[in-house]
Amino acid sequence: MLDARLRPLVDPHLDRLAAALDHRGITADGITLLAFAFGLAAICAVALEAYGTALLLFLINRLGDGIDGALARRHRITDLGGFLDIVLDFLIYAGLVFGFALADPAANALVAAFLLFAFMGTGSSFLAFAVMAARRGLETRARGPKSLYYLGGLTEGTETILFFVLAMLMPARFPLLALLFGAMCWITTAARIATAWRVLRLPRPS
Repeated sequence: MLDARLRPLVDPHLDRLAAALDHRGITADGITLLAFAFGLAAICAVALEAYGTALLLFLINRLGDGIDGALARRHRITDLGGFLDIVLDFLIYAGLVFGFALADPAANALVAAFLLFAFMGTGSSFLAFAVMAARRGLETRARGPKSLYYLGGLTEGTETILFFVLAMLMPARFPLLALLFGAMCWITTAARIATAWRVLRLPRPS
Protein backbone atom coordinates (compact mmCIF):
# COMPACT_ATOMS: atom_id res chain seq x y z
CA MET A 1 0.00 0.00 0.00
CA LEU A 2 2.83 2.40 0.85
CA ASP A 3 5.53 1.26 -1.60
CA ALA A 4 4.46 3.45 -4.52
CA ARG A 5 4.14 6.52 -2.28
CA LEU A 6 7.57 6.06 -0.70
CA ARG A 7 9.53 5.35 -3.87
CA PRO A 8 9.95 9.03 -4.91
CA LEU A 9 11.36 9.77 -1.44
CA VAL A 10 13.65 6.76 -1.16
CA ASP A 11 14.90 6.17 -4.72
CA PRO A 12 17.16 9.28 -5.01
CA HIS A 13 19.14 8.17 -1.92
CA LEU A 14 19.40 4.60 -3.18
CA ASP A 15 20.52 5.86 -6.59
CA ARG A 16 23.37 7.83 -5.00
CA LEU A 17 24.54 4.80 -3.02
CA ALA A 18 24.27 2.63 -6.12
CA ALA A 19 26.36 5.08 -8.15
CA ALA A 20 29.15 4.97 -5.56
CA LEU A 21 29.15 1.16 -5.54
CA ASP A 22 28.94 0.96 -9.32
CA HIS A 23 32.13 2.98 -9.66
CA ARG A 24 33.85 0.31 -7.55
CA GLY A 25 32.66 -2.50 -9.82
CA ILE A 26 30.15 -3.97 -7.37
CA THR A 27 27.28 -5.75 -9.11
CA ALA A 28 23.59 -5.92 -8.29
CA ASP A 29 23.66 -9.70 -7.90
CA GLY A 30 26.62 -9.39 -5.53
CA ILE A 31 24.66 -7.00 -3.32
CA THR A 32 21.62 -9.31 -3.47
CA LEU A 33 23.65 -12.25 -2.18
CA LEU A 34 25.39 -10.16 0.47
CA ALA A 35 22.05 -8.82 1.69
CA PHE A 36 20.74 -12.39 1.83
CA ALA A 37 23.65 -13.36 4.09
CA PHE A 38 22.74 -10.52 6.46
CA GLY A 39 19.12 -11.70 6.37
CA LEU A 40 20.14 -15.24 7.32
CA ALA A 41 22.15 -13.82 10.20
CA ALA A 42 19.08 -11.85 11.30
CA ILE A 43 17.03 -15.06 11.37
CA CYS A 44 19.65 -16.70 13.61
CA ALA A 45 19.69 -13.66 15.88
CA VAL A 46 15.90 -13.75 16.26
CA ALA A 47 16.00 -17.45 17.11
CA LEU A 48 18.63 -16.69 19.78
CA GLU A 49 16.46 -13.81 21.09
CA ALA A 50 19.17 -11.26 20.26
CA TYR A 51 16.54 -8.88 18.93
CA GLY A 52 18.64 -5.71 18.83
CA THR A 53 21.28 -7.45 16.72
CA ALA A 54 18.54 -8.99 14.57
CA LEU A 55 17.02 -5.58 13.91
CA LEU A 56 20.34 -4.14 12.77
CA LEU A 57 21.04 -7.12 10.50
CA PHE A 58 17.53 -6.99 9.07
CA LEU A 59 17.77 -3.28 8.27
CA ILE A 60 21.08 -3.90 6.49
CA ASN A 61 19.37 -6.68 4.55
CA ARG A 62 16.56 -4.33 3.50
CA LEU A 63 19.02 -1.59 2.55
CA GLY A 64 20.82 -4.08 0.34
CA ASP A 65 17.51 -5.07 -1.22
CA GLY A 66 16.95 -1.45 -2.21
CA ILE A 67 20.48 -0.89 -3.47
CA ASP A 68 20.57 -3.98 -5.70
CA GLY A 69 17.56 -2.73 -7.63
CA ALA A 70 19.11 0.71 -8.03
CA LEU A 71 22.33 -0.90 -9.28
CA ALA A 72 20.40 -3.04 -11.75
CA ARG A 73 18.63 0.01 -13.15
CA ARG A 74 22.01 1.62 -13.91
CA HIS A 75 22.74 -1.16 -16.39
CA ARG A 76 19.85 -3.46 -17.19
CA ILE A 77 17.35 -5.43 -15.17
CA THR A 78 17.95 -9.15 -15.71
CA ASP A 79 15.68 -12.14 -15.31
CA LEU A 80 18.18 -13.77 -12.95
CA GLY A 81 18.37 -10.63 -10.81
CA GLY A 82 14.59 -10.46 -10.59
CA PHE A 83 14.39 -14.14 -9.71
CA LEU A 84 17.00 -13.88 -6.95
CA ASP A 85 15.45 -10.70 -5.57
CA ILE A 86 11.96 -12.11 -5.07
CA VAL A 87 12.96 -15.64 -3.98
CA LEU A 88 15.52 -14.51 -1.42
CA ASP A 89 13.14 -11.87 -0.06
CA PHE A 90 10.46 -14.50 0.51
CA LEU A 91 12.97 -16.83 2.19
CA ILE A 92 14.08 -14.10 4.60
CA TYR A 93 10.54 -13.08 5.49
CA ALA A 94 9.46 -16.68 6.12
CA GLY A 95 12.72 -17.42 7.92
CA LEU A 96 12.22 -14.54 10.33
CA VAL A 97 8.77 -15.84 11.24
CA PHE A 98 10.33 -19.26 11.82
CA GLY A 99 12.98 -17.57 13.96
CA PHE A 100 10.31 -16.12 16.23
CA ALA A 101 8.75 -19.58 16.53
CA LEU A 102 12.12 -21.01 17.58
CA ALA A 103 12.73 -18.18 20.05
CA ASP A 104 9.59 -18.96 22.07
CA PRO A 105 7.71 -21.99 20.73
CA ALA A 106 5.05 -21.98 23.44
CA ALA A 107 4.01 -18.38 22.77
CA ASN A 108 4.86 -17.98 19.09
CA ALA A 109 4.65 -21.27 17.20
CA LEU A 110 0.91 -21.31 16.50
CA VAL A 111 0.66 -17.68 15.39
CA ALA A 112 3.85 -18.13 13.35
CA ALA A 113 2.17 -21.01 11.51
CA PHE A 114 -0.87 -18.79 10.88
CA LEU A 115 1.34 -16.02 9.50
CA LEU A 116 3.24 -18.41 7.23
CA PHE A 117 -0.15 -19.66 5.99
CA ALA A 118 -1.06 -16.04 5.22
CA PHE A 119 2.30 -15.50 3.50
CA MET A 120 1.44 -18.38 1.16
CA GLY A 121 -1.65 -16.45 0.12
CA THR A 122 0.15 -13.18 -0.57
CA GLY A 123 3.16 -14.83 -2.20
CA SER A 124 1.24 -17.19 -4.47
CA SER A 125 -1.28 -14.57 -5.56
CA PHE A 126 1.54 -12.11 -6.29
CA LEU A 127 3.63 -14.54 -8.34
CA ALA A 128 0.72 -16.20 -10.14
CA PHE A 129 -0.62 -12.83 -11.28
CA ALA A 130 2.88 -11.80 -12.42
CA VAL A 131 3.11 -14.92 -14.61
CA MET A 132 -0.27 -14.27 -16.20
CA ALA A 133 0.47 -10.56 -16.61
CA ALA A 134 3.66 -11.42 -18.51
CA ARG A 135 1.70 -13.71 -20.83
CA ARG A 136 -0.70 -10.85 -21.54
CA GLY A 137 1.97 -8.18 -21.90
CA LEU A 138 0.69 -6.21 -18.91
CA GLU A 139 3.11 -3.75 -17.30
CA THR A 140 3.16 -1.31 -14.39
CA ARG A 141 5.77 1.16 -13.18
CA ALA A 142 3.95 2.30 -10.05
CA ARG A 143 6.80 0.79 -7.99
CA GLY A 144 9.56 1.61 -10.44
CA PRO A 145 11.03 -0.55 -13.23
CA LYS A 146 10.77 -4.21 -12.26
CA SER A 147 11.55 -7.53 -13.89
CA LEU A 148 8.00 -8.74 -13.25
CA TYR A 149 4.55 -7.27 -12.68
CA TYR A 150 4.16 -6.01 -9.10
CA LEU A 151 0.53 -6.31 -8.01
CA GLY A 152 0.04 -4.13 -4.96
CA GLY A 153 -2.09 -4.63 -1.89
CA LEU A 154 -2.60 -3.75 1.75
CA THR A 155 0.62 -5.54 2.73
CA GLU A 156 3.57 -4.78 0.48
CA GLY A 157 7.27 -4.49 1.21
CA THR A 158 7.03 -1.38 3.38
CA GLU A 159 4.31 -2.84 5.60
CA THR A 160 6.22 -6.10 5.94
CA ILE A 161 9.36 -4.25 7.02
CA LEU A 162 7.37 -2.26 9.57
CA PHE A 163 5.86 -5.46 10.96
CA PHE A 164 9.25 -7.09 11.50
CA VAL A 165 10.76 -3.92 12.97
CA LEU A 166 7.91 -3.71 15.48
CA ALA A 167 8.22 -7.42 16.27
CA MET A 168 11.94 -7.08 16.97
CA LEU A 169 11.41 -3.96 19.09
CA MET A 170 8.55 -5.61 21.01
CA PRO A 171 9.16 -9.38 20.80
CA ALA A 172 6.69 -10.11 23.59
CA ARG A 173 4.00 -8.66 21.33
CA PHE A 174 4.84 -10.95 18.42
CA PRO A 175 1.67 -13.09 18.82
CA LEU A 176 -0.62 -10.06 18.57
CA LEU A 177 1.39 -8.44 15.79
CA ALA A 178 1.47 -11.69 13.82
CA LEU A 179 -2.29 -12.14 14.10
CA LEU A 180 -2.95 -8.59 12.95
CA PHE A 181 -0.45 -8.73 10.10
CA GLY A 182 -1.67 -12.16 9.05
CA ALA A 183 -5.21 -10.80 8.83
CA MET A 184 -3.93 -7.92 6.70
CA CYS A 185 -2.17 -10.43 4.44
CA TRP A 186 -5.44 -12.29 3.89
CA ILE A 187 -7.15 -9.03 2.96
CA THR A 188 -4.35 -8.47 0.44
CA THR A 189 -4.78 -11.99 -0.94
CA ALA A 190 -8.54 -11.56 -1.31
CA ALA A 191 -8.07 -8.24 -3.10
CA ARG A 192 -5.52 -9.78 -5.49
CA ILE A 193 -7.83 -12.68 -6.28
CA ALA A 194 -10.60 -10.18 -7.00
CA THR A 195 -8.27 -8.22 -9.29
CA ALA A 196 -7.21 -11.40 -11.08
CA TRP A 197 -10.85 -12.42 -11.52
CA ARG A 198 -11.65 -9.05 -13.05
CA VAL A 199 -8.58 -8.81 -15.32
CA LEU A 200 -7.76 -12.37 -16.27
CA ARG A 201 -11.28 -13.55 -17.06
CA LEU A 202 -11.14 -11.35 -20.18
CA PRO A 203 -9.85 -13.09 -23.32
CA ARG A 204 -6.12 -12.75 -23.84
CA PRO A 205 -5.27 -10.26 -26.61
CA SER A 206 -4.28 -12.05 -29.79
